[in-house]
Amino acid sequence: MSLTLTTPAFEAGGAIPKRHTCDGEDLSPELRWTEPPAGTKTLALVVNDPDAPVGDWVHWVVYDLPPSLRGLPSGIARDGALADPKGARQGINDFGRIGWGGPCPPPGKPHRYYFRIYALDVPAGLAPGATRSELERAMKGHVLAQAEMHGTYARARR
Repeated sequence: MSLTLTTPAFEAGGAIPKRHTCDGEDLSPELRWTEPPAGTKTLALVVNDPDAPVGDWVHWVVYDLPPSLRGLPSGIARDGALADPKGARQGINDFGRIGWGGPCPPPGKPHRYYFRIYALDVPAGLAPGATRSELERAMKGHVLAQAEMHGTYARARR
């Protein structure tokens, strides 16, 4: 069984709407995914920009999502421990904040933003505010399936 990740906010490989960026409301986009494989205990999500001037830039880290969940609404609260979905946690992004930090590249060419979801056979076991590196260490050897999609965003030169 394969895991698929989509969003109604933009087409895969297409432009991310301004409302999901630092130039807009900076709301996380709605995400949807298919049923994970049997044995999935939790899901994790990472969003990153490999085109950032300083190297790979993390925009969102979410973990311990219930395996019964099939998506996230737009505008997830920027809380470390989420009340909805219950039990889910968010990590720190490279802006130094908990939760979603939307695209905010320097003016110029478009950057790519990769959204990746992971089906895990164990809970991450991390406190709220974990980094991507901490999550990746916790996931090592426990990924049953993963899916990815990406969007792009560019800011005009002034």
